Amino acid sequence: MSKRLVLGPLMIALLLLAVWADHAVDGLRMPLALAELVWRGEGATFPPGSVLIFVCLGLAIVASRELAGLLERVGVLASKRMLGTASVLGLLVSSLAPTNLTASQGVAIVATAGVVALVSALLYHSRHKRLEGVIAAAGGVMLSFVYLGLMFGFLIAIRREHHVATLVWVILCIKSCDIGAYFTGKAIGKRKLIAWLSPGKTWEGLVGGVLTSSAVGAACVLLPEATTDGAPFALRHWWAGAVLGAFLGVAGQLGDLLESMLKRDAGAKDSGSGIPGFGGVLDVLDSLLLAGVVAFWALR
Repeated sequence: MSKRLVLGPLMIALLLLAVWADHAVDGLRMPLALAELVWRGEGATFPPGSVLIFVCLGLAIVASRELAGLLERVGVLASKRMLGTASVLGLLVSSLAPTNLTASQGVAIVATAGVVALVSALLYHSRHKRLEGVIAAAGGVMLSFVYLGLMFGFLIAIRREHHVATLVWVILCIKSCDIGAYFTGKAIGKRKLIAWLSPGKTWEGLVGGVLTSSAVGAACVLLPEATTDGAPFALRHWWAGAVLGAFLGVAGQLGDLLESMLKRDAGAKDSGSGIPGFGGVLDVLDSLLLAGVVAFWALR
């Protein structure tokens, strides 16, 4: 608990710093050399997400190494290099596709990236002319491509379409459910939610978490800055914030359970030990991955 109380606020502070930096560079003019490097002309500006994309890329690479460790525990020939590359590829194509593409072109880009990830995985793991374990290894690469790439990229996609405050609101709703569920479960939790999958989760904790995320969702929409013209939040009514906040809380808990499947199959309590009191990076991101997808479509 002491480690959580120290590192929790620290991670929040780092998140806010990254968000502030992203907002600060949004709209600033790019140096000409950089604009030409990214195929943009003179006078091009930094788009939304220019800072956060690098934060997400770093987190995805670290999380992919933890995922490789889980796969290795169940006998899968997991290459950290391949899983990391697949997560980066999925993150980039899902979040940075040009906005002037048609729908079919956007789908084609993501599908092509999936093909590249799959074929590369098959070629890489058969390079020594041995076929044992190739199917499972390729499956692990595709898991990283979708789970840590495509799904994670929805957070950047939200940033590209909305004010940075909306992204902060989404993350606060999701993580506040984690916090509310943890403390409610510790205080009054008795009835197990899914004992065979996540022994620590209770129905009482789930209800407490969803109520917390609902309250946070409503409270953020009620901020004075959210009720003026040009408000940063995509929502305008407190009840809409409460409903969507609860919805995101449930989606986040489901995302947490999805990661629990991976850990239980591997016989691991946590995905890693890099964040004392929390486990690994994947243990912190798990609730954001699925809920980010839900948030993107709900906000649209």
